[in-house]
Amino acid sequence: MKDRPFGTSGIPGWLKRHEPFLLLMFAALSGGILLFIYLTGEVLEGSTRGFDEAILLALRQPGNLSVPIGPGWLTHAVKDITSLGGTTVLALMTALVTIYLLLDRQRAIAIFLLASVLGGWALSALLKIGVARPRPDIVPHLVEVHDLSFPSGHAMVSAVTYLTLAALISSTRTYRSTRAFTVAAGILLTLMIGVSRVYLGVHYPSDVLGGWCAGATWALGCWIIARRSISSLRNGEGARSDTPPPE
Repeated sequence: MKDRPFGTSGIPGWLKRHEPFLLLMFAALSGGILLFIYLTGEVLEGSTRGFDEAILLALRQPGNLSVPIGPGWLTHAVKDITSLGGTTVLALMTALVTIYLLLDRQRAIAIFLLASVLGGWALSALLKIGVARPRPDIVPHLVEVHDLSFPSGHAMVSAVTYLTLAALISSTRTYRSTRAFTVAAGILLTLMIGVSRVYLGVHYPSDVLGGWCAGATWALGCWIIARRSISSLRNGEGARSDTPPPE
């Protein structure tokens, strides 16, 4: 009987094959969590106040803080962009994609998408309550807001939704260029939505940074868990579908 190499006994083949990738993902996940904790601490201590105020003021006309910089059409465009991260758009998009996946017999992926997005929403609400940071009062708001400020719900939940969808779509693409484009599109949408919240004066920049950090970390954590789970569920569903019905 041959001796197994030290440190490899009992390790599943799948884990050994993907060990470098998993180590990188867990490192990114840990980094995201630590960064969010650090940023939250800075916000609670008021250390980001000067940074936040300077950026909010820089985005408004010096003589009239109710008017943002740039042409009038830019404000309308930014309002349209920010709506892409709103509850209505994200909920509708998630529901439609989930229904499509269920109709396509992709139950495992549908469950993953729904759990990831709903979990991100719940986490965003809990974090807002925990930090309890009021909305900025430095400049007039250009859209109505009613909840707390940190982290930005638009930035966080759009990161969860669009990055999760990008990961799902890119995993089915053959060419590297289309995979890269899909992920880049998800990242771009997330960034644009977050920036729009600062431009409209309804969030401090640190709120948006916190939302991006928390949302991307949550999406990454869900994806790490789902990679193996979805494969197992798919195999199980495939085996059941191949079994002939009883006569």
